[in-house]
Amino acid sequence: MARTAEKSGKGETAAAEKKTKATAKPAAKATGSARGGITAPVTPSADLAEIVGKADLPRSEVVKKVWEYIKKHDLQDAKDRRQINGDDKLQKIFGKPSVSMFEMNKHLSAHLTAKKD
Repeated sequence: MARTAEKSGKGETAAAEKKTKATAKPAAKATGSARGGITAPVTPSADLAEIVGKADLPRSEVVKKVWEYIKKHDLQDAKDRRQINGDDKLQKIFGKPSVSMFEMNKHLSAHLTAKKD
């Protein structure tokens, strides 16, 4: 005796739901806010601390404060706004007089250390 399409569909749906529950990953425990990756606190070097301060900050905040410093001191190149012309403080971090905004993070990461738990 053949099953009707409706009964067949319900059985397949129930089987699929059972399989999904069996293979699903458990939900991560909520422990407040996530503190990994870009939100994890990092410690700036002494040279970088002259710009962003000595306190541990998330990497995103470090980049934000460096950009505030760049804009406050008008350090973007007038013709090519993607280029950053470093003053004395930024040249210590970048290691050269001018860098592009795309390579700035590479230079910043050399002056940041991850906080040990």
